[in-house]
Amino acid sequence: MRLGHGERSAIPVVLFLLAGFAAPLIAVIWFSFMPPRSFSFGGAPTLENYRTIFESSSYISFLWSLGLAFIAVVVLALICYPVAYGLVRVFGRWATLLTLLFTIPLFVSENIRLYGWVLFFIKNGVLLGTLKSMFGWQLESILFTLPAIIFGMVYVYLPFMLFPMTLGISMVPNETRDAAFDLGASRWQVFTEVELPLSMPGITIGFLLTFVLAVGAIAEAKVLGGQQVIPISHDIEIAFTYAQNWPLGAALSVLLMLVVGVLVILALRRFDLDKFLGRR
Repeated sequence: MRLGHGERSAIPVVLFLLAGFAAPLIAVIWFSFMPPRSFSFGGAPTLENYRTIFESSSYISFLWSLGLAFIAVVVLALICYPVAYGLVRVFGRWATLLTLLFTIPLFVSENIRLYGWVLFFIKNGVLLGTLKSMFGWQLESILFTLPAIIFGMVYVYLPFMLFPMTLGISMVPNETRDAAFDLGASRWQVFTEVELPLSMPGITIGFLLTFVLAVGAIAEAKVLGGQQVIPISHDIEIAFTYAQNWPLGAALSVLLMLVVGVLVILALRRFDLDKFLGRR
């Protein structure tokens, strides 16, 4: 069977995806079945690593990661939707440009930005030191607490929620909104029955993107949380480094990918992805 010009042009892309994505993924999955503390693909496959996970307290780290990611997504949705709505309805065609300004912090290392917040929240730091010197207030720092971790996740992942939301809201035609008003719909009815459903693809993409990134968050728990909470990504890091148990780290990674993958697939089934991408 002869390949067309377009199919031949796609071969380098397919090979790149196989080498850069599929091959490492298959290697991690296969390595998760290797004997514990082995460093090669030799040996008979075993389920010992998965048995170790379910017999240990690793499920607590899974629950912490999923719970923190869920909280971060909810807080970001409450913050970003009004901002995205205002950007689109007030600034119109300039909304995308203004949204891109929120991505400027991404050009600075995440760890540098988080340590900047440490200096801000630490006792006698920028915030508490200023309040003490100006007003005499003696306040406790939220540093190394659960709220500090959530704050860090919201701060780091805000652009990843805001941009898709802005895109989704901008896809709602003004003509559709005006037609609903002309037919006698109230402002609340237009929002709940026209704007929100039509912008839902962008909102869903923001939810998924933020959730997937937040589940794997580790710097926020380390820097702002002082490891008061141990996420699953920390257990994976320990397994691959200090514990020198690569198969266990691979098994933890596979379970995390399965959990996140199932949640993402369930969410994607709720809307037409082809329509959102403009394929029809």
